[in-house]
Amino acid sequence: MNIIGLEEHFVTREVVDAWRALDPEWQDLALTPSTQGDSARRLADFGEERLAAMARAGVDVQVLSLSTPGVQNLAPAEAVALQTAANDTLAEVTRARPGSFQGLATLATPRPAAAAAELERAVTTLGLDGAMVFGRTRDRNMDAPEFWPIYEAADALRAPLHLHPQSPPPAVRGAYYSGYGARVDAALATHGIGWHHDSGVQVLRLILSGVFDRFPDLQVIVGHWGEMVLFYLDRIDSLTEVAGLRRPVSDYFRTNIHLAPSGILSRRYLRWATELVGVDRILFSTDYPFVSTPPGGARDFLTQAPLGDADRLKIASGNWDRLRAAIRRG
Repeated sequence: MNIIGLEEHFVTREVVDAWRALDPEWQDLALTPSTQGDSARRLADFGEERLAAMARAGVDVQVLSLSTPGVQNLAPAEAVALQTAANDTLAEVTRARPGSFQGLATLATPRPAAAAAELERAVTTLGLDGAMVFGRTRDRNMDAPEFWPIYEAADALRAPLHLHPQSPPPAVRGAYYSGYGARVDAALATHGIGWHHDSGVQVLRLILSGVFDRFPDLQVIVGHWGEMVLFYLDRIDSLTEVAGLRRPVSDYFRTNIHLAPSGILSRRYLRWATELVGVDRILFSTDYPFVSTPPGGARDFLTQAPLGDADRLKIASGNWDRLRAAIRRG
């Protein structure tokens, strides 16, 4: 059983420097874990430490992506320069170890036309397999019409986009996630619940804006078992008529959204996801290096899951291989 992880991160020194130079208003709470301690070291490593961690967890291939929030909070010119550099670096890494690494491109969403052009270069020239995007570009949500050229390009290329969490805006953090001290506030606003609520709202905004009606072949990957939305789909379907959508909200999760665990190796969530969207919509991921996977944890989770062998193989790698094979590279 070949196991491929879809949400496995890296950083470059140039991107870290750009993050540190940002006005504090636009610095993501992920700055600290991405630039300090063990996680910072692991993010910057493409060698033996990363490969050993993969072997220990039972992951055969990592699909690498630039960590939160990519280059989306940077000034447009800087974002464009760094997207090119990050993607060139990622292409070199994947070419050097094609049996261990694949890659999702970084996109300079502050300049959407350049991001769309870079997505085409990334998949047709560099051999990358789609892109990682985040729900906001500074204070602009990614469903805004100015960003639709990115979705148009992804739809035409059949290149999947992975929608990843980022920290809620400062005003939201102040209103909902503060009052317990800096450490608890940050945890509550990120991995505690804030990341997932924020990203779930962004998924719904894409659906409600009509992005998938306009670009019906667009495929979006959402981690953490659907970023909370999956567990409220029956309720959320009430938005369908109000928003004037062509289909129920839940239908888009069965045609345009793929789900991944992002290191939350929960059988309960797996059962719920398979019941709601089906096995063909589920991928695998460990969220390296931010989630500590126990020895053999990835392989044990899949081998011990209450699934038939064919479904087990689909989640481990087959569904991703199918998505990847559909990319139009020339």
